[in-house]
Amino acid sequence: MALGLQKNGVNIIGTSPQSIEIAEDRKLFAAMLRQLNIPQPPNGLATNEVEALEAAHKLGYPILMRPSFVLGGRAMQIVYSDHELVQYMRFAVEASPERPVLIDKFLEEATEVDVDCIADVGLFADSRQGTVVIGGMLEHIEFAGVHSGDAAMVLPTHTLQPQVVETMRQYTDAMARELKVAGLMNVQYAVKDGVVYVLEVNPRASRTVPFVSKAIGHPLAKLAAKVMAGKTLVELGFTREVTPKYHAVKESVFPFNRFHGQDILLSPEMRSTGEVMGLDADPGIAYAKSQMAAGGPLPLKGCVFISVSDNDKNEVAPVARELVELGFEIISTGGTAAVLEKAGLKVRRIFKIAEGRPNAIDLLKNREVQLVINTPSGQIPRADEVKIRTTAVYTNTPIMTTLSGAKAAARGIAALQRSGYSVKTLQEHHVSSLAKG
Repeated sequence: MALGLQKNGVNIIGTSPQSIEIAEDRKLFAAMLRQLNIPQPPNGLATNEVEALEAAHKLGYPILMRPSFVLGGRAMQIVYSDHELVQYMRFAVEASPERPVLIDKFLEEATEVDVDCIADVGLFADSRQGTVVIGGMLEHIEFAGVHSGDAAMVLPTHTLQPQVVETMRQYTDAMARELKVAGLMNVQYAVKDGVVYVLEVNPRASRTVPFVSKAIGHPLAKLAAKVMAGKTLVELGFTREVTPKYHAVKESVFPFNRFHGQDILLSPEMRSTGEVMGLDADPGIAYAKSQMAAGGPLPLKGCVFISVSDNDKNEVAPVARELVELGFEIISTGGTAAVLEKAGLKVRRIFKIAEGRPNAIDLLKNREVQLVINTPSGQIPRADEVKIRTTAVYTNTPIMTTLSGAKAAARGIAALQRSGYSVKTLQEHHVSSLAKG
């Protein structure tokens, strides 16, 4: 719309329509990143099924597929095989030369980071002039592949190496200057094996801006509007990144309890209907507060049902051991139980749903389980898994569907057992952060 309006004589304030097109057009965007020497995941385009298969074979599965223009991750999907790709091309999207399907190599077990920045570079003729300020860097708790609108996130980043964070700052500054941004810009990064990849850049406000603004105590949208109207960041007095002395955790709120039988697994397609914030100096407490606010408070004692996919079996024992050390009893079905027992953990074995009773659904309905850790077995989940996850929702039992989420839950429970939690207003957090700064 911006280009069309500009061609018809409408003055577009803020970042130019030409810069917006560079960020949105896959070929122009890739050329910009090559010029700036910034890596992105291997990718391709397809206008039909044959081209999609060729691109997938070149990149190698898994791949992330999405339409050209998309909000909320609509029709985005991680694809693991030719069969799934063909199904996607035939039933999920309508591809054409004007609207090609975008295909990215999916980076498994990468850490995703959302970065919001504000810049006034577009107000100057020389892009070396002007200021680029990071508003906030939000580290996703779930691995890459969960839509940023659904993912739990923490600000500031808490597991990334300092050099990785600094690289993201440098890339953000370089891209904002190249695009001559005047206002807000959102960048989505993926970090894998210490390498920072750019997933996408949006030279506009993002859904994380209100959260970041509350967390740092500065109204980014208001400041950006003034920049778009011609004010510089120096004039507005906002010239450097604000890093809070506490942790702010964003958790999403989902409507699954209103849709009986709907699986709760998260994906690249956004499904949340709201979000909450947990604030505390201790990241574990901040996460625990976010779970309370989202309606699934973490238990301090009881039984944990654990059933994970084959891909997660090598990583599940440390999480289970931490929960045992926190006083929880572990309940599992055969496959997961064998892995945990081999690691030296005591496990109460129960039947799979098809094997008999008592099974996980019986225990959930009887309120004998206080926490569920259940990761999906594949792109198309088994019926038993869906029944367990939906029963957990109906019984208001906290459930984690990723091991990264389970680890965060264990940290939160440990922090609650250790010190409990206190309550402060947002303004009190801001004042104490400024005092410490």
